[in-house]
Amino acid sequence: MSENLDLVRSIYADWERGDFGHAAEWADADIEYVLAGGGPADGSWRGLDGMAEGFRNYLSAWEDFRVQADEYRELEDGRVLVLTSYSGRGKTSGLNLGSTGERGATLFHVRGRVVTRLVTYATSGSALADLGLKD
Repeated sequence: MSENLDLVRSIYADWERGDFGHAAEWADADIEYVLAGGGPADGSWRGLDGMAEGFRNYLSAWEDFRVQADEYRELEDGRVLVLTSYSGRGKTSGLNLGSTGERGATLFHVRGRVVTRLVTYATSGSALADLGLKD
């Protein structure tokens, strides 16, 4: 297993416990964080403060939000794609994420043991299409 994959697995270990506020030593100071999925919180942020703001925007729409890594795919150029399952309930809609059966994805761009770009996709299909990959 590569160092990049080890790093991403360690990040997901925190996230799977619901710990999204843990210190982000893994993130480059000038990280680009992108939410892509067609939702109201979509956007792009730069730097650690920007990433924290983007995460807060996304998480604020959910109660008991959890993410589970289902599959890790190591790609070229230091990228790692994680296909995920979500659970939680929409604060406004009451939508139960676990009941949708929809999987999400997160793409990590890693250089020198830090993440320089992080893209969170609402659906795994959109991530796979973006990357020209098959399910």
